[in-house]
Amino acid sequence: MNNSEACTTIIVGSRMSADGSMIYARSDDSTSVKATRLVHYPAGKGPEEFVALDSPFRCPLPEKRLGFSALEREDLPYHWGEAGFNDLGVAMSATETIFSKAEVLALDPYVPEGLAENSVYHIVLPYVRSAREGVLRLGELIERYGSAEGFGIAFMDAGETWYLENAGGHRWLAKKMPEDMYYVSGNQSRYREYDPSSDLASKDLVEWAGEHKLFRGEFDFHEAYCLESENDKTYNYPRVWYLQKMFTPSVKTDVRVNRFPVYQKADRPLTVEDIKKAFRSHYDGTEHDPYLHSNPKEPYRPVSIFRTINTHILQVRPGLPKEIGCVDYMAEGMADLCIYLPLYQGVTSYPKAYGVGTKHSQKASAYWTFRKVMCLGMLNYNKYAPMIKERYAALEERISASQAEMEKKFLALCRTKDGHPEATPEAVRLLQEWSDRILSQALRTASDLEEKLFTQLTKDIEAEYKFHGA
Repeated sequence: MNNSEACTTIIVGSRMSADGSMIYARSDDSTSVKATRLVHYPAGKGPEEFVALDSPFRCPLPEKRLGFSALEREDLPYHWGEAGFNDLGVAMSATETIFSKAEVLALDPYVPEGLAENSVYHIVLPYVRSAREGVLRLGELIERYGSAEGFGIAFMDAGETWYLENAGGHRWLAKKMPEDMYYVSGNQSRYREYDPSSDLASKDLVEWAGEHKLFRGEFDFHEAYCLESENDKTYNYPRVWYLQKMFTPSVKTDVRVNRFPVYQKADRPLTVEDIKKAFRSHYDGTEHDPYLHSNPKEPYRPVSIFRTINTHILQVRPGLPKEIGCVDYMAEGMADLCIYLPLYQGVTSYPKAYGVGTKHSQKASAYWTFRKVMCLGMLNYNKYAPMIKERYAALEERISASQAEMEKKFLALCRTKDGHPEATPEAVRLLQEWSDRILSQALRTASDLEEKLFTQLTKDIEAEYKFHGA
């Protein structure tokens, strides 16, 4: 198992959330020098063909695309889009790395020139008008070109959330998220049952597995297609166990056994703040907390890890204009030592620093500014992390209050169409100006924290190496 490309996923149904919104969240846990940059592509004529720069994959694309936002890497433009919304308010996040078992890959191996995380976002999101349509387009592409790796991919619109898990080179299963449940995953396929009356899947999903005797008794997607290994018991199981324990403490499960419910009910309705806390978690205060105990060899892999590139919490609030109803709360880097920034669907540009993201530290890069704060914090987590968390928590609270005020003004500037508020140019301009101001403020706060931490580090090193004999 390659742990270098390994993420955590949380999905919340509309009747499981406190405000009736739908939430999909994921951390991209790869390597900390893969800097994220924010990009928006306008609607219109796009590339005629997707040609991967870092794999053999290529495929033709429709003539016209919808506008869309992406979290990319500067050295690979129009690749690795990660997460965002298109002009119609359809959200996509790609991908949660999962693994098929060896017997499946021996029969239907991954296709090196097939679809991978580098390509799926840009060849799907700009061309779909609903979450369901996103699943169908992606499924058709998997069957035509094959998958180069294992992945779980989410789609969300104003009415539905769908999550697709692939299997082997050419098979897949997608389910609509139950409205009154939540779902968590840590680098393992979670699906079990398949209901052809409600689910979407490759045409021969069950028949092919049965033909090759990949399951016993009733069809079980996980049993038939998915990897179970000793490594899962410390790398994957603990994250699912801990997150379900956070949201549903009333239900006891065994961290050592993969019998965690695919979908679970929380003991109380969940909020975006709950999801932020979940992605900042690291078995806080327990014997398995690697940061509290300064133990990089801790066997239980935590949710929040240093090599996270970004964490995004995609939220859709039906009933609001998509410009403010669709928002991505994004943290650049390790969520535990970062600030979540609200990126609204109606925003089409970002301060210049947010568009810079190379594999080398740069003063001009927002990503690297936030990353430097994390680096300093990790030098002495128990002393420096509280300084970071206190400052970011205060700013997040001010941003939240400012959001509520801005959204109220935005709605006042909207016109009514068919009984629903619709954004006007004046409202969109207000939103854009607010976003620019907030993102710039967050960057200044991170820069101030960097200087404060560096000053404290200087004092601490001097105290340790004083040599004051006189």
